[in-house]
Amino acid sequence: MAIVGVCLSGCGFMDGAEIQESVITILALDKAGVDIVFMAPDINQRRVVNHQTSEEVSETRNVLVESARITRGNVQNIKNINANDLDALIFPGGFGAALNLSDFALKGAGGNVNTHVEELIHDMINLKKPIGIICIAPAMMAKAINTLKQTAKLTIGNDQATAEQIEKLGVSHTECMVQNIVIDSDMRLVSTPAYMLGPRISDVAVGINKLVQEVVKMM
Repeated sequence: MAIVGVCLSGCGFMDGAEIQESVITILALDKAGVDIVFMAPDINQRRVVNHQTSEEVSETRNVLVESARITRGNVQNIKNINANDLDALIFPGGFGAALNLSDFALKGAGGNVNTHVEELIHDMINLKKPIGIICIAPAMMAKAINTLKQTAKLTIGNDQATAEQIEKLGVSHTECMVQNIVIDSDMRLVSTPAYMLGPRISDVAVGINKLVQEVVKMM
């Protein structure tokens, strides 16, 4: 059976993985009949946010531990994941992709990607295995691709400021509606805006389901 990795960045759209995007992805993969390997870096979050008030709070939370909330405990440290054991990889969105998987939220195009996350991305690309990237996660992916000295076609919807930062990294940004996907056949990348646009979970689900279907087809 095919194995798809899902990399999370915590739990909660303001400081971790977007829960609805993650669950839609998991459900779509399960319906596609593939096995899922959940992963996250074993690091502390850069920020912790009270999701009711949107205010940052003085707490320490671990990305791996928080990600386990979404996966019902079944999540591995990404440093122990080998690209040879995966057929594809998907990154749900949430601000954690720009805070914890990378520091794009703080430094934009001048930032970096978590070492273990970047190594896995590079290995997947070199093995020509498909990667799905959702919501703000393409910003993180753009930096990882840039360090490979390659380029790609990605989308985060139509946010001009974020698109400009992505394009500084040599990535071509394509505007895209929430229900659609952008495919880079050469790099084997599939992206969709999800809650970068929203507004409804039903709209987000259409795009994510298309992304999962395309990633599975590419395997």
